[in-house]
Formats: sequence, structure tokens, C-alpha cells
Amino acid sequence: MPFATPTLRLTTEQHLAIVAHCLDGYPDEACGLLGGPMSDAGEPTGEVTAVFPCRNADASARTYTVDTRDMGKAMGGARRDGGELMCVWHSHTHTDAYPSDTDVRKAAEPGWIYVIVSLKHADAVLRAYRIRDGGIAEVDVEVT
Repeated sequence: MPFATPTLRLTTEQHLAIVAHCLDGYPDEACGLLGGPMSDAGEPTGEVTAVFPCRNADASARTYTVDTRDMGKAMGGARRDGGELMCVWHSHTHTDAYPSDTDVRKAAEPGWIYVIVSLKHADAVLRAYRIRDGGIAEVDVEVT
């Protein structure tokens, strides 16, 4: 089933902050949340207004769970900025930036954008997706 895939718009500083957090978390997967405006239909517009690095409660190189305290702080921060949480990111330490079967199963927020940063090669690769009802659609990423 097709669904909307807005362009994810990051500033250079936001992109660098996400990648740096992923590198800092290595060899475990790192994770975080992004805040931004949502449309009247409850879909992300793609504009990122806040970056919230979080702890991986799993402390694992194979899975991630955003720490609940960090999730609460990010929710409050996004609302203070006039937006909502609209995206989660995590790193893949040894695989490509594409959703794994586990990522698809754990994608609990159908309105969100899911960002994956691959650390498989020397240069980190950031890609974004919508995951809804088991379907995966790539989202364009624009860094300005």
C-alpha cells in the first residue's frame, strides 16, 4: 500500500550531530529522536527542528530501545519547540542503512520517519524510511 514519503530536511549541523552520536555509541547501536512539525493529517512534514540523542537501553550491537527517560525528555523538548516527535534514528554497526526484519517488526509509530545510519564502511551513510504495516518506502534526505 503506498503512503506519503515527505523529504526529510536536515541542517548540516543536525546531520553531523546524528552521525557523531552514532559513532560515539559504537560498537553498540546508538539511537535518538527528531522533533518537527506534523501536518493536520498527523503526518511529518519532514522539517527537523530538534535533535535528541538518546541512550540505547539495550546496550547492544544488534538491537536498540530508546531509553524511556530520554524519550520523555525528547517529547517535552519537541513540544516546547512547537512540534512533536516525528522520527527515530539508530545505527547499524555492521550492515547497510536499510531496515532489518527486527526494525520492521519494532516500527510502532506508523506516522514516523525511521532513519538508519550505517557504520559498515569508513564513511557513515544516513538513509530514511517510512515503515507502515510491514511496508518500507524510502524517504529522500536533504541536508542543507
